[in-house]
Amino acid sequence: GKRKVHYLFEDGKEMAEEYDMKTGQLVSRKWREKNALGGFGSWQIEVGDPTSPPMGALESELIKESSSNPVFMRKDTLTSFQWRIRNLPYPKEVYSVSVEKEQRCCVVRTTNKKYYKRFPIPDLDRYQLPLDAAALSFTHANNTLIITYRKPKEILAAEEELQKELKKIKAANEDDNECKTQ
Repeated sequence: GKRKVHYLFEDGKEMAEEYDMKTGQLVSRKWREKNALGGFGSWQIEVGDPTSPPMGALESELIKESSSNPVFMRKDTLTSFQWRIRNLPYPKEVYSVSVEKEQRCCVVRTTNKKYYKRFPIPDLDRYQLPLDAAALSFTHANNTLIITYRKPKEILAAEEELQKELKKIKAANEDDNECKTQ
């Protein structure tokens, strides 16, 4: 039910995206680039659930992060960029979400000074588009702060064009050449 697209760029960067086959919606996007020695570093997740590294039997007994810590992740919709911060129990009135145009990022603050987070919108940086405070909104439900930034029309048009191109590409496992045993 998912289509994975892998990109290799001339500057040595790699990007892997997963799309839902039914809706065409982006499920995950990961980046990695070569390190100083020429090997690949670890994947940096831009969109999708942050995956925790697999733990061995010994590692699970060592010190680990609390499960009640806030978890920050991005999950886009067809018309907007969306970030979710789980494990934030405060009421909606405590939160303040704003745009800092000079640093090209969004900022989440609480009036009780318990949480502060700055995050960029890499898609806008790639298209060199300005941040618009009017496109930013947020809501709070079930201990999760949901921040929504409406996609500009330039990005919506580019994503529509990309979806057309992806439909033309034949997947690697769609070949009719099957190995037949004799």
